[in-house]
Amino acid sequence: MPSRSDDPVASALGRAATLIEQDVRSLAAANPVVLIDGRSGAGKSSLAARLAARWPLDGRVQLIALDSIYPGWDGLDAGVDRALEWILRPHGRGYLGTWQRWDWTAETEAESHAVDPSLGVIVEGSGLLTPATARLGDVRIWVESGEPARKARALARDGETYRPHWDRWAEQERHHVERDDPRALATRVIEVP
Repeated sequence: MPSRSDDPVASALGRAATLIEQDVRSLAAANPVVLIDGRSGAGKSSLAARLAARWPLDGRVQLIALDSIYPGWDGLDAGVDRALEWILRPHGRGYLGTWQRWDWTAETEAESHAVDPSLGVIVEGSGLLTPATARLGDVRIWVESGEPARKARALARDGETYRPHWDRWAEQERHHVERDDPRALATRVIEVP
């Protein structure tokens, strides 16, 4: 079994986290907003977790995954709208934000979570980089990875729960990429094998 240092995905994510950490430091802001977008299985969640673990500023960082907000398998755009209204706009105005977790099993909203505007925030999820959200993100990341590798990682992670929904989710992502051109909105593009 290869060591983590021999794992090209882990190496790419480690290098990316270092670069984004430098981007955050260069902002000279106490409460920066980092947005991480990419298609399913690209490595967004892993990258966000790495960045949160090595957050370069004083105080904790708030990490929010859109997987906790999307209202079901057809909810990519609605999840991004919720992130904009519940998290990004209040944070940008210095107000306390509140988002509600989506209970995938019960197919309804669940408990609420607060977002402190005095702290930095990392939001990650497919569909996140749009013209509206980009205006509120200090560091905007697009994670690029080929479909065969992405699909293998996503299905290994979520297994049979995700398999029947892959195509319909991928269609929503395709629409987002064509409509919003998230790569062009990014301040940094990360390539993951």
